[in-house]
Amino acid sequence: MSIVNKEKTLRKHPLIELLRNNKGNARTLILMEPLWGIPYNLIAPFATLYMYTQGITDVQIGLILSIAMFVQVLFSFFGGILTDKLGRKYTTMLGDFFGWSIACLIWAISDNFWLFLIAVLFNSFEQINQTAWFCLLIEDAEPKDLLGIYTWVNIGGLVAIFFAPISGLLISSFTVVPVVRVLYLVFAINMLIKVVITYKHCNETRQGKIRKAETKNTSALKLLYEYKDLIPKLLKNKEIMKVLLVCVILHITNLVSNNFFSLYVTQRLGIADRYLAFFPILNAAVMLMFMVGIQHRLETVKLRIPMWTGLVLYAGCSILLILTPKEKISLVILYVIIAAVANALVMPRKDTLLQLNINPKERARINALIMSFTIAFASPFGYLAGWLSSFDRRLPFMFTFSIFIVAIIVIGSIRDPEFMNGNTEIDDHVDIGACD
Repeated sequence: MSIVNKEKTLRKHPLIELLRNNKGNARTLILMEPLWGIPYNLIAPFATLYMYTQGITDVQIGLILSIAMFVQVLFSFFGGILTDKLGRKYTTMLGDFFGWSIACLIWAISDNFWLFLIAVLFNSFEQINQTAWFCLLIEDAEPKDLLGIYTWVNIGGLVAIFFAPISGLLISSFTVVPVVRVLYLVFAINMLIKVVITYKHCNETRQGKIRKAETKNTSALKLLYEYKDLIPKLLKNKEIMKVLLVCVILHITNLVSNNFFSLYVTQRLGIADRYLAFFPILNAAVMLMFMVGIQHRLETVKLRIPMWTGLVLYAGCSILLILTPKEKISLVILYVIIAAVANALVMPRKDTLLQLNINPKERARINALIMSFTIAFASPFGYLAGWLSSFDRRLPFMFTFSIFIVAIIVIGSIRDPEFMNGNTEIDDHVDIGACD
């Protein structure tokens, strides 16, 4: 195929067309995502080492993480209220400024437990930002574009992973602390730029304007009190609760994989430490190829079918890893490839299915509640996974296999929103309206 034909094919790709035709918030937010993703992925592999190198003990690191998770639940809970009262745009800006820019400045100068704790507390404000950001991203978008939008968000995060080895090269020359300090400063500046771009090029959503007007003369305490009516409605909605259960399961399994995969492959399987940096890059490469080459071909397929397939692949991966003999890196590579395909099938559809089952009138508060519930329900399982791993490093992955089976059963019982069957309007069967 000639270069000209390749360029024409690329221009006609549904994802490229979606980005080109979308003139609203979605395109701006997607194009800005690398401002967050690149520095985050440069720092993430070394954040714990940065603390440890400066004398923060394992117990103190664990305490900081536990406090952060508790505060994140609270911030997530109030995220919907702030998003409604201040608007999606300004809440997103505040979250980026306090949750990332200020937090990263504090991280850049941190050299003791208290400064690291303060930085994490500021960063917890980002949980409010998540609610507002997702509303700003998708509220004015066409329902048929949601899967493509979430695919682009995932692509943005995956591309950023390829920059991760740069920090390793810098650290090998200049040591951890000075390099990570500079990276945090760059991160703070990037997020300040992101705040300015959001202010200039994003617009408040239609539903955001409605909710600002409706809550203008209502106190935050009264809005908080209204949760007594909203929470029972949420709990009674079977479709949302099914998706919420899957969200919790995926949060738990990601927690286990992120924290115990490296220990498992190095300590039990005897894979050399130097290969650990290779696995995330392989995962990102496979996901990118799948999302760009195959994802758009599945848009006409009902959401639950690819999700169900992805969950089956996840479960199979867990068994593969458990049965992998020592020093068989080829099977670990196969595990990473299959898990990447499963991730590409499940994650964008999980987010899409969730948003399509939410009444737009209460999107902010329901999203905030779902985020709070997900973190709160999943938080004890980090300790459980660590406890299981202390007996046998295979046990955390046996546990993930068992809960993937639960997710497979749940997804099999979910019905797709009507627009997936040809109707371009979001189905109104989810009756979680505004509280009186």
